Amino acid sequence: MVGFRPAEVPPSTAVKFVGAGTAACFADLLTFPLDTAKVRLQIQGEAEASAAAGKERALKYRGVFGTIITMVRTEGPRSLYSGLVAGLQRQMSFASVRIGLYDSVKQFYTKGSDNAGIGSRLLAGCTTGAMAVALAQPTDVVKVRFQAQARSPGHTRHYCGTMDAYKTIAKEEGIRGLWKGTTPNIARNAIVNCTELVTYDLIKDALLRSTPLTDNLPCHFVSAFGAGLCTTVIASPVDVVKTRYMNSAPGQYSSVVHCAAAMMTKEGPRAFYKGFMPSFLRLGSWNVVMFVTYEQLKRAMTAASHKCTTNL
Repeated sequence: MVGFRPAEVPPSTAVKFVGAGTAACFADLLTFPLDTAKVRLQIQGEAEASAAAGKERALKYRGVFGTIITMVRTEGPRSLYSGLVAGLQRQMSFASVRIGLYDSVKQFYTKGSDNAGIGSRLLAGCTTGAMAVALAQPTDVVKVRFQAQARSPGHTRHYCGTMDAYKTIAKEEGIRGLWKGTTPNIARNAIVNCTELVTYDLIKDALLRSTPLTDNLPCHFVSAFGAGLCTTVIASPVDVVKTRYMNSAPGQYSSVVHCAAAMMTKEGPRAFYKGFMPSFLRLGSWNVVMFVTYEQLKRAMTAASHKCTTNL
C-alpha cells in the first residue's frame, strides 16, 4: 500500500475545495521556474519586434533550460520566481473552483448518478473552468505581467510588487485591464479543464478497470502524466495567444482574433507552439505533483475530519 488508503467516507465538497487549492499551490512552488520560462519563450516574438523597432535590446532565449540559464545569468535566480505571489493567489482561488468543484458539478449534471458519460464530464469541466476564470482573472494578468518583465539593468521594471501591479494596471488601463484576456483565458481553461480533468478521470477509470493498479499513488501518477501530455498538445495555441494578449500594451491588439492573426502573419503557425517544451515539462510535472498531492490531501483531510467527528 502506497500513501493514504482510500477513505471509507467520500470527501466533502469543502475538503475537495481546500485540498485542490492547497495541492495546486504546492505544485506551483515546485514548477514555477518552468512556467516563467514558458512565458518568456511565448512572448519572444514580441520582444524581437520591439528590438527591431529600436525600442530596446531583446534577449534571445533558446530552449527551456537555455532560457532559465539566461535569466539566472542576466537577472539573477529570483527572476525565475517573479510573480509567484500572484501565482499562488491565482491557484488558491482558481484551482479550488475548477478542480475542487468539478466532482460536485459533474454530479449536478448527472443528477447524482455515479455513471458519468463523456458529455457530462466535458460540460462539468467547461463550467468550473469558466467560473474559475471569472473569479481569478486579475491574479492571472498580474502573474503574466511579472513573469514577462525583465529584471536586468537594461530594462525598467514597471511593477514594484504584487499590490502595486494591481493598482498600476487598474490606474493605467482601468478595472477592465485586470480582466484583460478573459475571453481567450475562458477558451483556454475550458480546453485545459476538459482535457486535464476529463483525461485524468478517464485514464484513471481505465487503469482501475483494466490493470492490476489500485486507487493509489502509481495509478494517480500515470493518470496525471497522461493528462498533462494531452492538455499541452491541445491547449498550447490558445495559451500562447492568451499570454501575448494579456502582456500586450494598451491598443497593441484590437482583439484576441487580431492578436492571433498578427502572430500568424508575422511569425507563422509555429508561433502558436512557442514554449511547447517548457509548457509540457511544466504542465506534466505540475499535473503529477498536483493530482498526487490532491488525492492524498483529500484522504488525509477526510480521515482527520471523520476521526474528529467520531471522537465528538
